[in-house]
Amino acid sequence: MKKVKLAVIGLGQRGRILTEKVLCSMDDVEIIAVCDVYQDRCDEVSKIIEEKKGNRPYTATDYAAVLAMPEVEAVFIAAAWEYHVEIATAAMLSKKITAVEVGGAYSVEDCWKLVKTYEQTKTPIMFMENCCFDRAELMVTAMVRDGVFGEIVHCSGAYGHDCREEIIKGNELRHYRLRNYIHRSCENYPTHELGPIAKILDINRGNRMVSLVSVASKSSGLKQYIKDHSDSVDPQLKNVEFKQGDIVNTIITCANGETIHLRLDTTLPRFYNRELTIHGTKAQYEMSGNLVFIDEGKTSDDYPLGSKFYFENINNLEKYEDKYLPEKWKNITKEEMEAGHGGMDAYEFRVFIDAIKNNEEMPIDVYDAASWMCVSYLSEISIIKGGESVEFPDFTNGKWLLRKRKDVIEFKSQN
Repeated sequence: MKKVKLAVIGLGQRGRILTEKVLCSMDDVEIIAVCDVYQDRCDEVSKIIEEKKGNRPYTATDYAAVLAMPEVEAVFIAAAWEYHVEIATAAMLSKKITAVEVGGAYSVEDCWKLVKTYEQTKTPIMFMENCCFDRAELMVTAMVRDGVFGEIVHCSGAYGHDCREEIIKGNELRHYRLRNYIHRSCENYPTHELGPIAKILDINRGNRMVSLVSVASKSSGLKQYIKDHSDSVDPQLKNVEFKQGDIVNTIITCANGETIHLRLDTTLPRFYNRELTIHGTKAQYEMSGNLVFIDEGKTSDDYPLGSKFYFENINNLEKYEDKYLPEKWKNITKEEMEAGHGGMDAYEFRVFIDAIKNNEEMPIDVYDAASWMCVSYLSEISIIKGGESVEFPDFTNGKWLLRKRKDVIEFKSQN
């Protein structure tokens, strides 16, 4: 069995868990090096790898040392947001096949740097947006491809995740979110909701995002959290003014006329929900109820008003699994389900490793990475300017008109 010789750069919570739960469970992956600026993280994760895989990987606190290793074929980057572009471009220049974790960009120039480095080196790079591989997103995408939704008009989604404890414990956890929430106000984590929508709307492959407007609410959630947990909060944070708005709403307009609504919602009490919603001329999908409404040519009199009809149809997407759920999800193992985020992490890494072994195009490529990450910076500018419209760069330089669709899983109509 061919084994991909992989290095992991960034061993915080995300990097460590994915290494332990996903990469260590893959028989065709050999983790030969790990890197983090903190030596204790390197020691902890290298010990886990030795226990699970039988080999003790090389450890380094400088990623350049890992990229200099000729035996490393591929790298997975899970460092702090601020370093994603720096390390990814260095990896591509070192001819290491690159997987980079999600996060937003800090400048348009950084996004262009990613694109130009890829075009210079042709080193494969995959943006690891795991939500593109979740079962609901893949099912809805298959239904869109099969014409169930008719013409898509509008999509929306949210990163609705109560991150208050993680943010406030940033110094203790050595986590990057805290400094970002203190100093920036933007759509800082757009890709969980945007990634699947961008695939559905063929962004960079027949369509593109052309402009956005963003507005931010006041910042009160973290202050209240600190007040309510004053006995356990880092005393240095008690008088900190957080710049990040509690709710950020972003509206994106696409070249083909669709609109996209994104909402960042991470500093107020709430249930977790990505709130994916798809509006087409023939159907609607709503993740909050896992519900699809298909217009079957009836009149409005056939659809009863009120909540009863809605609640009667909650989770009705399950009725379409036989036809539209990918085989990988139908056959997913218990171990893969438990490896992280209900199975989508294992699914995502399986696709990445298979693409390496089969010399295939990465399904979430550098143009996706640049345009999705760019939302963070563009939203920051729009907020600063009071909700002014900001233009998207065309990172494909016009090739979006020619590039063919590339879904994370290829769908064929079953009609």
